[in-house]
Amino acid sequence: MEYFFSTILSIVTNPVTLAIMFLANILGIIIGALPGLTATMGIALLTGLTYGLPTEVALVVLMSLYIGAIYGGSITAILLNIPGTGSAAATALDGYPLATQGRAGFAIGITRMASFFGTLFGLVMLMTIAPQLARIALLFTSAEFALLGLFGVLISGFVAGEDLKVKGWVSGFLGMLLSTIGIDELHGFMRFTFGSPLLMIGISFVPAMIGVISIPQVLDSMKLTLPPRLKTTDSMFPKWSQFLRQLPNSLRSGIIGTGVGIIPGVGEDIGSWMSYFAARGMSKKKETFGKGSVDGVVAAETGNNAAIGGALVPLLTLSIPGSPPAAVLLGALLLHGVRPGPMILFEFPGFVQEMGGIMFVASMVLFICGIFVARFFIKVLDTPPRILMPIIAVLSVMGAYAINLRIFDVYVMILLGLMFFLLLKMHYPVAPFVLGIILGPMIDANLRRTFMVHRSFVPILTRPVSLVLLVTIVLLVLFQFEAFRRLLRQRSKA
Repeated sequence: MEYFFSTILSIVTNPVTLAIMFLANILGIIIGALPGLTATMGIALLTGLTYGLPTEVALVVLMSLYIGAIYGGSITAILLNIPGTGSAAATALDGYPLATQGRAGFAIGITRMASFFGTLFGLVMLMTIAPQLARIALLFTSAEFALLGLFGVLISGFVAGEDLKVKGWVSGFLGMLLSTIGIDELHGFMRFTFGSPLLMIGISFVPAMIGVISIPQVLDSMKLTLPPRLKTTDSMFPKWSQFLRQLPNSLRSGIIGTGVGIIPGVGEDIGSWMSYFAARGMSKKKETFGKGSVDGVVAAETGNNAAIGGALVPLLTLSIPGSPPAAVLLGALLLHGVRPGPMILFEFPGFVQEMGGIMFVASMVLFICGIFVARFFIKVLDTPPRILMPIIAVLSVMGAYAINLRIFDVYVMILLGLMFFLLLKMHYPVAPFVLGIILGPMIDANLRRTFMVHRSFVPILTRPVSLVLLVTIVLLVLFQFEAFRRLLRQRSKA
C-alpha cells in the first residue's frame, strides 16, 4: 500500500495538481450533465490535450473527469428527465419524479452520496482483485492473448448491438481492420497503405476515437432542444442517517456494479440498470419504483459509479477495457507509455496502487465540489446546443491534431466521424469499433506469433485456457443462430 498512500500524499500536498484535479472534476460533471456529451467523449477529447503532460498529471485529469462525468449525468436526469449520460438513464426513472414532487435538491444530494460510496466500493474491489487477476494472467501465452482480445471485441459487440448482434460485431471487426493499416510490427511490411506515406504509421487511435465519438454527437445535438428546468428550493445536503438507511441497498448495488464493470465491454450503463432492477426485485415497496423511489436512485447511482473500478480491473490486468470510457482510457495509457496487461505488476510496479490513490482523492473531490457544481453551474444546462456544439467541434480538431501535429489525423477524424454518423443511424454501435481499433494490433500480433512459433494453431486446442476461450467464442457466435437455439431447446425438453 506504499504507492497508494504516497500517491494520495503527493496529490494533496501539491496545490497545482490538486487544483487541476478540482478543475477536471468540475469539467467532468459539466460534460456528464450536458445532454449529448458523455464520459467517453470527454476522455477522448482530453486525451490528445494531455499528450505533453507528465503521466501522473494526465491520469489525474482523465480519472477525475471520468468520475465526475458519471456523476454529472444524474443532474439532467433529475432536473430535465434527460440523462446526461447513458449510465444515468436508470436514475431518471425515479429522480425526475422526485423533482416534480419538489425534492430535486434532495435527489441531487443523495445521488452525490451514492456516487461517492460507489466509487470507493469500486476502488476497494480494484485494489483487491486486480493484483490477483494479474498473477493469473501471467500464465497466458500469445494464443490466450489473441483469443482474449477477440472475445473482448465480440462480447462488446454482443452487448452493444441494439437489434442485430452482428451489427456490433461488424463494427468491432471494422475497427480491427483499420488497426492493421501501416507497418507490420512483426515483419516490418507495409500493409494497406496503397503507396501513401501518410498511412505508414497507421491510423492513430486517438483521432479515430475522437471522430467516431464526438462528431456524430455534435451533428445530432445541434438540433436538440431542452425542456424548461424544474426549480428547487429544498436542501441539497441530505442527512447521513438518510443514506445509512440505504446501506444494504448500496452494498448490493456496489457488488453488482463492480461485477458488471469487470465484464469486458459492458460498463456503467448496464451496471446502473442491473443494480436498479435488483433493488426493485428486493424491495418491499415495488409500487413506488418509477414514481420517486429513493431506493431506485441510490441503486442506480451506486451501481454506475462502482462499475468504474470494476472496468479498470480487466483494463489494467488483461488490457481489455470493461467499458467504453475505459477503452478510451486504454488508448490514453498507451499514449503515455504505460502498457496494461499481466506484466504491469513487474514493468510498472505500484501502478495499480497509484491509480487507486488517484481514484480515492478524485472521489473526495467529487464529494466536496459535486453539490456546488450542481448549484452554481446548473445554468450551463441552458446553453443552446447550437452554441455549445461548435465549441466541442473545435476541441475535437485540437485534440486530433495535438497527437502527431498532422493535419492528416484531422481528416481521418472527420471522415470516420461522418461515416459513423451514418452507421449510428443504422444502429451500428461505436463501442465495439473503439475496442476493435485498440485491441486489433494485439490480436493480430499474438495470433501470428503463435503460428510463427509452433507452425500451426494446434496449441490453441491443447492449452486449457485457450481452449475454454475458443469454445466460449464459438458458443457466443452459435447462439445467434435460431437453429442452434432450437436444437438446445429440444435437447433440454428431452
